[in-house]
Amino acid sequence: MRRWGSGRSGTVLYARARARLNAGIACALLTLSAAACGPSAASDAPGDGKGRPAPRTGFSVRYEPPSAPDKANAAFLRGRRVLEQASGDLNAFVSSERLGQAVAVVGRSCGGEGSAYDPGARRIEICYDDVAQERELFEGAGVRPADSEVAAVLAETFFHEAGHALADILGLDLGDRAEEDAADQFAALMLIRGGPAGERQLRVAAREYELSAAGDAGTGPADEGGRDEHSSDLVRATNHLCYLYGADPVRNAGLPGKGLLTAERAGRCGEEWRGVREAWQERLASVAAPSDRSDRSD
Repeated sequence: MRRWGSGRSGTVLYARARARLNAGIACALLTLSAAACGPSAASDAPGDGKGRPAPRTGFSVRYEPPSAPDKANAAFLRGRRVLEQASGDLNAFVSSERLGQAVAVVGRSCGGEGSAYDPGARRIEICYDDVAQERELFEGAGVRPADSEVAAVLAETFFHEAGHALADILGLDLGDRAEEDAADQFAALMLIRGGPAGERQLRVAAREYELSAAGDAGTGPADEGGRDEHSSDLVRATNHLCYLYGADPVRNAGLPGKGLLTAERAGRCGEEWRGVREAWQERLASVAAPSDRSDRSD
């Protein structure tokens, strides 16, 4: 069993997913209680839903207690309600009943491992320490305060990991690099569906990739075959800008010919965006919410 990461933190891990799988097998063999076998404990903090049964389907949010260095980061993530808003948008787009699976969305201290989807536990982990890393990146570029920028990147990260979760649940056979690109495209789809506010968040996410590339942060370690699973940061940034322009060339008229998106590439962005949107609509046809079968970005 493997673990997929967003690539922002530069770390994709396998060991923890394997450890969880082994722990689950051990729990089953020993017929221990579900509480003992659970992936993690819920926070004691108010509003975490402790004591309430977890939803049987759909994406639901909870928070683990932060480590001491992450207390401010955790408070930011909870206060901005990034995960609640993004999960709500996703649950409105993908029918929980049709999906038939529950995916936990967990805020937690990761110790630098990076936000990721864990297929063994079927959960998306968004790291408190990512808040500090993104803030440092934007403030280093002169953006102060960077609260909105940090929240935008975390929203894009969540939707990227949700793309992995859906690929896992639906059994999509995409291959590593293709799935990473598809997850990026799913993040773009969900943010563009949010209208001008979501488009702004996608622009910020593209800017984050550009800043990361400029700082020589890279896109993560090599995989077991010696190659990185993600496209380069600059490619990911340019793709997001292309999807933005392709979805609404009037509202995003200032993108071509400045920075990463060339005028030549911009001429193909409408077709590229339609291909991205239609591919995910086809993949999600069996689980799309009945009231939301058409894409609002048309």
